Amino acid sequence: MDEALLRSLTPGVLAVLVRRGADFAAAEDAVQDALVEALRVWPDDPPRDPKGWLVTVAWRKFLDATRAEAARRRREDAVDAERGPGPASAVDDTLQLYFLCAHPSLTPASAVALTLRAVGGLTTRQIAQAYLVPEATMAQRISRAKRTVSGVRFDRPGDAATVLRVLYLVFNEGYSGDVDLAAEAIRLTRQLAAVLDRPEVAGLLALMLLHHARRAARTAPDGSLVPLAEQDRGRWDTTLIAEGIGILQAALARDRLGEYQAQAAIAALHADAQTAEETDWVQIVEWYDELVRLTGSPVVRLNRAVAVGEADGARAGLAALAELDPSLPRHTAVAAHLHERDGDLATAARLYAEAAQRATDLAERDHLMRRAARLNTRGRR
Repeated sequence: MDEALLRSLTPGVLAVLVRRGADFAAAEDAVQDALVEALRVWPDDPPRDPKGWLVTVAWRKFLDATRAEAARRRREDAVDAERGPGPASAVDDTLQLYFLCAHPSLTPASAVALTLRAVGGLTTRQIAQAYLVPEATMAQRISRAKRTVSGVRFDRPGDAATVLRVLYLVFNEGYSGDVDLAAEAIRLTRQLAAVLDRPEVAGLLALMLLHHARRAARTAPDGSLVPLAEQDRGRWDTTLIAEGIGILQAALARDRLGEYQAQAAIAALHADAQTAEETDWVQIVEWYDELVRLTGSPVVRLNRAVAVGEADGARAGLAALAELDPSLPRHTAVAAHLHERDGDLATAARLYAEAAQRATDLAERDHLMRRAARLNTRGRR
């Protein structure tokens, strides 16, 4: 199966559906379903006209979805017509939708993907990037989740851990892009913290507030990224920092540590430092050790290598990095940073350039290219 061919055909197929009258979001879902069908059928029965095949299947999927939606609305209208008059509810039901989409019939990974797509407003590509998998793989996962819940009643809400994971990923996507998306994640997490008295809910809220407090300083006027060590800390929101630290301290006092509390503790140590040089990297390494124990995540181990490089020197950081898979996203960028700190500017410049080629985010790619260019200039002096 040539996934590159499918990716190249997708925009054209999407355009055809839109011209035929489908709204963009519905057309996108239909095309994703058609791509999944192609991945299943084409290896054994390749079509003579791939684009025509995709258009036909996608249009059929769109019509089926439209009919199903119309039938659902008719049922809802019939139920509404039977209800007596009463006061309208002013309660925001978005958080309830998060719980309902995290349905017990789904695996946690599928529930998160479906909720991000259906309620969180993320595209399939954004979700795939968050999970570090190809877009086609994530499209299949979301489609399978849709099929799984298509015949079940949404009267059994999912668990809080899945909803927390969704809110965390929505915030991460918004933190690097859409401000409203991050603000919405914070708003919903505040609601959840108000009704669910758990340290990890508080830990996630604290983590979001502490990161959001630095948002204004993360980019320069030209839109370029500003690394944490170079940020103007006078632009950090001290009100949000104080609130986040207060919430975190109360959560940690309950002695039920979870990964969000540990991440928030790291963010709090950065926020406490008046300058980058005053950062307590030794404590940060200790918190990363806790995170590794809690999650075993290779991404956490990668971030820990950076902290070790700051606390114990670049050589120690490189030794920690050597234990990790070089194919890990941002591994090359971390290696470049540690080699730069170790004084090996030629190697650092080469690695920064390699990392820039692999970066999926434009701002990150530009930042890495600037680092490479700066070191190359210094090396020629």
